[in-house]
Amino acid sequence: MKGQEWYQADEIAETYESKRFSDGGRLIDEREKRAVLSAVGPVEGKRMLEIACGTGRFTTMLAERGADIVGLDISPAMLQEGRKKARAAGVADHLEFMRGDAARLPFPDDHFETVIAMRFFHLADTPASFLAEMQRVARDQVVFDTFRRFSTRSIYNWLLPMGSRLYSRMEVEQLLDGAGLRLADEEHDFFLPYGLYRKLPDRLAGRLREVDTAVMESPIGDHVASVSYWDTRLKG
Repeated sequence: MKGQEWYQADEIAETYESKRFSDGGRLIDEREKRAVLSAVGPVEGKRMLEIACGTGRFTTMLAERGADIVGLDISPAMLQEGRKKARAAGVADHLEFMRGDAARLPFPDDHFETVIAMRFFHLADTPASFLAEMQRVARDQVVFDTFRRFSTRSIYNWLLPMGSRLYSRMEVEQLLDGAGLRLADEEHDFFLPYGLYRKLPDRLAGRLREVDTAVMESPIGDHVASVSYWDTRLKG
């Protein structure tokens, strides 16, 4: 995985959310959470797994809605932040955080109804094997996001020290077919790359988002989006 050592550093975990999801980054957090909730639907009593859960943004959110969920991550520091978040939300007794490798998930086949992975595949060095492993432990649904190859993200990528793996639609379709998954639904958003929003104060980011949304709601929106959210089901 790209940036694995950087990601696991204590100081990165402690400031991860404040640097990415405050000010203009709040818009990204809200949009990603809407995408997840739209894909998974009602989660009361649903057995779920979040891969690369980080500080538990989605794990805690889904636990608050009644999911029986496990958050798995390779970073002990990120998991510690996740546990703090769960305690603050009053759901620490209703979820489990555990350290693990997404390439070798420590669960039997078909163990979870739904498996999700957000902000993961842009760092994946072997996405096909990761997706196949997610499919193995899922009984019904796999939800994940990708950054689009032919978008403003490709320009922004040049400025990043680690870069990101970008995907065309054809590449995603090939990954799904190879993993035995079929596409059930999809959403595409953000003409402008995520990083731009994180650098702006709330008010300016909100105005920029209005322009961005207008572009996305136009006929060309799906073709110029920089982010895609994929809701997939097991074939058969």
